[in-house]
Amino acid sequence: MNKDLIHGGALDVMQLKFPNVDRPWIDLSTGINPWAYPIGDISAEATTHLPTRNLMHRCRAAMARALNGPEEALVLSPGSELLIRLLPSLLTARRVAILSPTYGDHRTSWLQANCQVLETSNPLDEADRADVIVMCNPNNPDGNTFSPSDLEDTRYRLAKRGGWLIVDEAYADLAPDLSMVPHAGKESLIVLRSFGKFFGLAGLRLGGAFVPKSLRTKLEHILGMWPVSCPALEIGTRAYGDHAWQMETRQSLAKAKRRLDGILMDAGHRPVGGTDLFRLIEVEHATKLWMQLAERGVYVRRFEWSNQQLRIGLPADSIAEGRLAFALIP
Repeated sequence: MNKDLIHGGALDVMQLKFPNVDRPWIDLSTGINPWAYPIGDISAEATTHLPTRNLMHRCRAAMARALNGPEEALVLSPGSELLIRLLPSLLTARRVAILSPTYGDHRTSWLQANCQVLETSNPLDEADRADVIVMCNPNNPDGNTFSPSDLEDTRYRLAKRGGWLIVDEAYADLAPDLSMVPHAGKESLIVLRSFGKFFGLAGLRLGGAFVPKSLRTKLEHILGMWPVSCPALEIGTRAYGDHAWQMETRQSLAKAKRRLDGILMDAGHRPVGGTDLFRLIEVEHATKLWMQLAERGVYVRRFEWSNQQLRIGLPADSIAEGRLAFALIP
């Protein structure tokens, strides 16, 4: 199976593989908000000057306030994927327990670091044996969640042994009460945050990690003096400070999810999981349905590890909803 097609967002590859699709593609392969934050104007200096300390500070402060976390624990980064790849080189670990199924780059990064990786549906049970526990909360692709109290208990148990809890909160903007950011700064806790999914601006490459003091200096040294671009810092500062937009967006995404659920159920596919940015369905032959949708110009996410599940993102408008509904008809 072509890995370029398994990972979402490879629309250029899809266009080459299905050249006979003569209508604009409907890309539902990612969990990115189709109604992006309105970026407005950026300063003239944003593309001609290096980021200043003040600009970095303002973005970091806005992000920390919005997420209810300590600014001094936050390290900004160009998205969260780079952090996922860096952490195995910064932490000492032999045995790593990872929530499964989940975002595949976590597993890949730790395997490349020659760690023993245990994939499990409840990695919290490994707190007395694993050196590192990795989990997405809410999880991708099934949307399963873990309570902050259970995660804090796991962090405490790991801390006593010198272990680490890594919580990837790429979709936690949808459910702020689930976030571990209020606990940030405590030893053994790393919280990864992504800007692009909820705000719909994945191309800006903005993210961050809330880490304890013992790790912050090391991470900042590796990322360098200017890890995030000026446009990303300006827009990030504005977006994280726009609390009204965030509240309204959570409501509109919930409504869009319900519309998508209706389309899927009308076609006989009851969602079995997901979040307000994507839905997960189970089918008898996922590859067959994936091909059917692709031949009609609708790109959804399939998985290397399952031929019974597909993940479907939110259609951007009524036309895209109608295209999806039609493409689902056998």
